[in-house]
Amino acid sequence: MSFLSQSTGQFVGLENYNYVLFQKIYPLFNGQNLLMGRFPMGSLIHNFIWIAIHLPLTIFFGLTFAVLLRDVKGSTVIKSIVFLGVVIPMVVGGMLFRFIFDKDAGVVNAFLRLIGLGGFVQDWTAFPQTSLFSLILGSIWIWTGFCMIVYSAGLQGIPSDLYEAAAIDGASRWKTFWRVTVPMLRSTTLVVVTMTVLWELKIFDIVYVATFGGPGGASRTPSFDMYIETFYAPGNLNTGAAIAVILTLLTFGFAAYMVNRMSKL
Repeated sequence: MSFLSQSTGQFVGLENYNYVLFQKIYPLFNGQNLLMGRFPMGSLIHNFIWIAIHLPLTIFFGLTFAVLLRDVKGSTVIKSIVFLGVVIPMVVGGMLFRFIFDKDAGVVNAFLRLIGLGGFVQDWTAFPQTSLFSLILGSIWIWTGFCMIVYSAGLQGIPSDLYEAAAIDGASRWKTFWRVTVPMLRSTTLVVVTMTVLWELKIFDIVYVATFGGPGGASRTPSFDMYIETFYAPGNLNTGAAIAVILTLLTFGFAAYMVNRMSKL
């Protein structure tokens, strides 16, 4: 379908791909805006920005919670609270973000007022410069619980003998963490990275509910574009299929690379 014309059904080669990548109103890649550093930069660029910010932060918070709560009494309750983000439907999460970043009722702006930064108060999802970053920061809470649980399982598999040997050698907690815990969690980290990036590449629900890709296309993602192009009036199955193929190649290529890395551990 991605190689055929919607109107005539004739073979058009890469015409649909050229259209979705560079020519449509909100293309997957907007080179001019990217060079000028303004949004929208293209939904594909937005997705890469999402990965660049969301991935390291969720890994950091997930690992931090897992390590800090490993030997804490009552940690199951705290972990359950953190894991709530994974349990709630993404549509609900998108609605929550609209309230969290709201100018009048949002907790983010309430916090800014509390610490004396009332001049920065704004409706964070209503401006092109902040809309995408608001969704990214909100989604960190949603996915941190997943990373925490996977890392908690990985920590259970590290032999206690290694920690005892490190203590006998006089290693500090920080040095033990970097020289024992982190290397032993390498395979776990690969799993976390793989699952997180695949989740980030198919972000749709949050964007659809919280901002509908706006304002001015500033928070659009490829999955959102695929839906809009295919099902939203007037609807073009062929250009939607082109976006789907691009997204599939991205996810399959990354997944194949990461599985290959895992097999070599």
